[in-house]
Amino acid sequence: MDLKVKIYQKRAENEFQLSKALVKLSEDDTIKLELEINKEETYYSSSVSHAYYAIFYSAKSLLLTKGIEPKSPEVHKKTLEAFEKEFVNTGIVDLHLLEIYKKIVIRADELLGVFKEEKWKRGHYTYQTIPQANKEPAEESVENAKLFITNINQIIEKIRLAEEKKKTSQSL
Repeated sequence: MDLKVKIYQKRAENEFQLSKALVKLSEDDTIKLELEINKEETYYSSSVSHAYYAIFYSAKSLLLTKGIEPKSPEVHKKTLEAFEKEFVNTGIVDLHLLEIYKKIVIRADELLGVFKEEKWKRGHYTYQTIPQANKEPAEESVENAKLFITNINQIIEKIRLAEEKKKTSQSL
């Protein structure tokens, strides 16, 4: 398996862990006290962003198994499009994972203030921009990232095992 695939998998896992930690930090006054953070502060919006990056890097790791590495400009858009074309449209990845990816892209964009007309949740987040209002979306994003990464890692492992089996049979 390509080293770059593993690097992106690790990056996805790091982003996921940070997303979970930010939700915990937002809710745990003891940790806030220890870190000298105001008790009222929350980091749910940042948690959503890191959950998005967990999914993004996970998708990139899977694309790399086919030698596909979208580049700038528009690397996020290109990654989503390639992921859909190469893995969802071919049936390798369940459509539900694409929906998770698209949903979190929408959420991350909105929370970062990049409001696009086609985003169906625009109005909801426009009026709930304070971090505390984003607790539920953050928790959902963490769960979605976990589901996405777990499934992508399983697919990558199947690809790795198939490659290994192919090499073994060729050497016989």
